[in-house]
Amino acid sequence: MNSPELQQKTFLLILIVVSLAFGWILLPFFGAVFWGAVLAIIFTPFYRRLLVVMHQRQTLAALTTLLLCLIMVIIPFTLIAASLLREGLAIYQRIQSGELNFGAYFQQIMGALPSWMVKFLDSVGLSNISGIKDMLSNGALQGSQLIATEALNMGQNTFEFIISFGIMLYLLFFLLRDGAILSAKIKQAIPLSTEHKRHLFSKFITVVRATVKGNIAVAALQGTLGGVMFSFLGIQGALLWGFVMAFLSLLPAVGAGLIWGPVAIYFLLTGALWQGITLIAFGVLVIGMVDNVLRPILVGKDTQLPDYVVLISTLGGMVIFGLNGFVIGPVIAALFISGWDLFSSTREAPPKD
Repeated sequence: MNSPELQQKTFLLILIVVSLAFGWILLPFFGAVFWGAVLAIIFTPFYRRLLVVMHQRQTLAALTTLLLCLIMVIIPFTLIAASLLREGLAIYQRIQSGELNFGAYFQQIMGALPSWMVKFLDSVGLSNISGIKDMLSNGALQGSQLIATEALNMGQNTFEFIISFGIMLYLLFFLLRDGAILSAKIKQAIPLSTEHKRHLFSKFITVVRATVKGNIAVAALQGTLGGVMFSFLGIQGALLWGFVMAFLSLLPAVGAGLIWGPVAIYFLLTGALWQGITLIAFGVLVIGMVDNVLRPILVGKDTQLPDYVVLISTLGGMVIFGLNGFVIGPVIAALFISGWDLFSSTREAPPKD
């Protein structure tokens, strides 16, 4: 006859195997499941307010919240993505035709440099103009080809995208309506003390909301400001460059300056002084201030993570998980720090009589 201990171990083994198999099944739709959960966490406070207004009619409140999410987040993002792909394809065509030549821009910069700077570049082996021109041209062509390839892949995988999109919306509805019940069941199943579970779940929700709302708000604002300024200065592909600046703004201490800075230097070296000065002033006083003022308020204040931890965890998360990593990385880092803080405080606590 089987002992209770053997039965318990067998049950745990079966539970682990079944859980891994279930995760394997969900893996093809990881992005849809992940963003469904993230959007549910972000919009749950609004859903709870609607519950009060709609006299606890959960289905109606969840549907209304879902509609709000579509209007505020999903539809605008889809329209921006479509416009971005069109502009990326247009830039790819201009690069292929030679209308847009980054190698020629580099040659203009080298021709405008003073003689002492040219000598310095020669001493460090950076004066091979033809080699750097070819590298820039090939890099720009490869980057534009990547955009063109991704656009083609999106067109070919439209059916898969529609399925993932539908799964995300479907899951979002049920997570809004039944999220409290699911959360209570998950907490009940985790073998930790009530205080530890409360602390870890609270940290998880706080970091997700702060990371998504704060980082996306800062990135969107910086990208928009940078794109508008590029358009004002007549720079080709302003929408694409605005998106790149927004993407780089997700990384603290890196930011949009990696894009507008070199462009401003190009303007100054090629004699377009007012454009260069305007772009530098706008970049430092407006775009830079958005990062310095809003990010600590929206992100750092809630996550309570040092900037270097946020930077490293964001970069590592994006390397492993792609774009989803800008949320997953800081969440894992926050749970890591919180978990070790709890472990340390538990060990240091005096034993109870």
